[in-house]
Amino acid sequence: MNPLLNKNLFLIKEQVGMFRAANVYDIFDLETNQHIMTSKEPNLGIFTKIFRFTKYKSHTPFNVVVTETSGKKIVNIKRGTTFFRSDVEVFDEKDQLIGYFKQKFWSMGGKFEIVDKNQKPVCLLQGTWTGWDFKFIKDTTELGFVNKKWAGIGKEFFTSADNYVLSISDNVAQDAVERQLIFAAVMVIDMVLNE
Repeated sequence: MNPLLNKNLFLIKEQVGMFRAANVYDIFDLETNQHIMTSKEPNLGIFTKIFRFTKYKSHTPFNVVVTETSGKKIVNIKRGTTFFRSDVEVFDEKDQLIGYFKQKFWSMGGKFEIVDKNQKPVCLLQGTWTGWDFKFIKDTTELGFVNKKWAGIGKEFFTSADNYVLSISDNVAQDAVERQLIFAAVMVIDMVLNE
């Protein structure tokens, strides 16, 4: 696992772009304000690009690749076309499957069961009714949270770009698969729930 994922605080800023079908995020170490990672969709097909500009955007497939600023792959998040609920696959830097996000039906604010590659439960990702705050819960322990940040009236009303803060608890062991899955959750929240 990449040592950058052993940090506990991240700021994820979606880049603003006019008529851009692919989502691009800059990821910062919140403690130092240093740009440490980039996340993008490198290979969108023509039909996916077309549907991204319609009301069916949230149903389109995605393949989000998170890299160091140097270009070295860290994690990969994939989903095929969906109509009712999303099952998202997460892969490590070697393209080995490490887990899934399984969207739950009928939840206020969004809810995902996060499982490892063997379908063993890791934790639950639960959103609030506003869709701005998400917690990672395992039994009764909070493993972390995601908070959507207000980006300003101009950005909020005229673009779909969002900012998120991810905080991972010290309860999550360094170099653990759980850390990779919790980190991937920000892109899953944005691509599945906020598009």
